[in-house]
Amino acid sequence: MAELNYEDVQVGTQLPLLQTEPISRLTLALYCGASGDHNPIHVDSDFARAAGRNDVFAHGMLGMAYVARLVTSWAPQRAIRSLSTRFVAITHVGDRITCSGTVVEKLADRQVRIALTAQDHSGIVKLAGEAIVELA
Repeated sequence: MAELNYEDVQVGTQLPLLQTEPISRLTLALYCGASGDHNPIHVDSDFARAAGRNDVFAHGMLGMAYVARLVTSWAPQRAIRSLSTRFVAITHVGDRITCSGTVVEKLADRQVRIALTAQDHSGIVKLAGEAIVELA
């Protein structure tokens, strides 16, 4: 990955979109194993229905992992100074997630603030947040 130069990035610069395959039950089960979060609400349909949900749903942190992947596909991981998110809506099985980022501010010390969103195929925002990235 080529180093991004602070001088070459402007307010309004958009990161290349990250689009996922539809969220599947396999994705949720694999994420349970990878994250260590084995809450049955994410993998056990009977448990989810008993809890008042129609079905299982994705971990919020899975969405955060997708936006982190968006940022690290644009800048090296070592350049990330902060990454924060707010969970807005539940991500359901079958949702296709599109993650986007836009540079909204150039800061001191060669850093930029990036507004981040993850939304489903219907345009419903699932997660919003921001990252601070230090550029070369």
